[in-house]
Amino acid sequence: LLLEGRVEFAWQDKRQEADRPDCFHYDPWCLHLSRGVRGTVTALDHAEIYLQMTDNPRDFESRLYAPQDTMVQHAGNQGELMGCMRREIKTLFDYESAPWSNMVLGEVLNLPGKWSSYPPHYHPQPEVYFYRFDHPQGFGASFANGEIYISRHNGMTVINHGFHSQVSAPGYAMCYVWGIRHLPDDPWRKTRIDEEEHEWLWKDDANQHIFSLEG
Repeated sequence: LLLEGRVEFAWQDKRQEADRPDCFHYDPWCLHLSRGVRGTVTALDHAEIYLQMTDNPRDFESRLYAPQDTMVQHAGNQGELMGCMRREIKTLFDYESAPWSNMVLGEVLNLPGKWSSYPPHYHPQPEVYFYRFDHPQGFGASFANGEIYISRHNGMTVINHGFHSQVSAPGYAMCYVWGIRHLPDDPWRKTRIDEEEHEWLWKDDANQHIFSLEG
């Protein structure tokens, strides 16, 4: 996954140059390789790459995902929790689009001061977050594994269990890569189990009492 920079991807008999100035204003390039397929990434200028892999006994057709292939979901509109969880969810491939893969890969653009992966939820499949901030001194917080961690530029959260959610400090946009590993006979199919005590947050009038207080 090209985070930023200019590279040439090469695999089998194919080659493709890719340019991504940053991950906040440009959608990703990603080379998805099957087992036994050799690929190379040649930096044509400064470049930073995120690499994710897992065991997979299946063979599949390797593919380069271009920016126009990214599935983008605009979530958390202004009507939901006063816009406190507005974000862009970018999916490169998941179980529905690539059932032959043993993993899922995407990015989330977390706006400054906003929450994502919220309300708190969990799924049995393990997940990894890798963080980028539009300013390297940016920070946020990651709630996972029953703990609270500081999120920093080029930091990572590995989620093995429990409820999880993210927040970025005001003034700092956060883009994080999210990767999920399917479990045997239990793939992640947009699996989401909300923390019971916070399920009420999905109600249309969840923050109605706040508006009445402000009025």
